[in-house]
Amino acid sequence: MSISPTTTRTSGPSTASTDSPASTTTVTAVVPAVAPAAGSAIDPAAVIADARSRIDALDDHILGLVQERMAVSAVIQQTRISAGGRRVNLSREMEVLSRYRDALGRPGTSLAMTILELSRGRV
Repeated sequence: MSISPTTTRTSGPSTASTDSPASTTTVTAVVPAVAPAAGSAIDPAAVIADARSRIDALDDHILGLVQERMAVSAVIQQTRISAGGRRVNLSREMEVLSRYRDALGRPGTSLAMTILELSRGRV
């Protein structure tokens, strides 16, 4: 049995308003693509190997997105500095922290802090 990267089960409360999709809290779990036939045994090693491959692919995607975010943030910082502003906008960073905390709970704040630190660039 394998795990399909497109087969997901979504659950969890949605706190999004119609004009704010970023505030949606959704939990997505990967489920087996095909349920085993009655009396069939699931090979745990195969399920774990498939799930780990999916995690590796997701991690690669996350890393690419973080690198893209860093590049976009650099453009914003350069533009702000060129216009006589500061490199960092603390009120904007507070918005980002709040967004991650609302979506992921307390650990989301730590994740957002790390992403913000990476996106600030080198001084």
